[in-house]
Amino acid sequence: MALTHFDAKGDAHMVDVSDKAVTDRVAVARGHVEMATETFTLISEGRAKKGDVLGVARLAGIMGAKKTPDLIPLCHPLPVTKVAVELTLDPDLPGVQIEATVKTTGQTGVEMEALTAVSTAALTVYDMVKAVDKAMQIGGIRVVLKDGGKSGRYEAK
Repeated sequence: MALTHFDAKGDAHMVDVSDKAVTDRVAVARGHVEMATETFTLISEGRAKKGDVLGVARLAGIMGAKKTPDLIPLCHPLPVTKVAVELTLDPDLPGVQIEATVKTTGQTGVEMEALTAVSTAALTVYDMVKAVDKAMQIGGIRVVLKDGGKSGRYEAK
């Protein structure tokens, strides 16, 4: 399989999507932030000094999705029509599970926007409570669903 972000000379370039059909597209990405039990309790009880950790991280994730082409050099700017970021406290980690859903109607997919939303939300969780837990781990960030366009539907197993 050829990589589309390189031209015949091997130089990186933005893929030309002008001949692609305009279709409804959706991508869902997930990830998590694992933390100490004490940090989890601090967040779940709303005692973080910087404020509402999950609320701020949700907004950061939405903003991250909208700024994706500013961060990823070869990513197309897209008319994002929906960004939803869900953060769920998970005592089994312990930590926060993050899921982002991004939609558009366009000529290329929104996987990068969904991944950026999850990453930005995770980094915000870390930032908001790093004073009490520098050992937190961000992980598991991946696309779990992509639909629309020529390549069709992808669902992670």
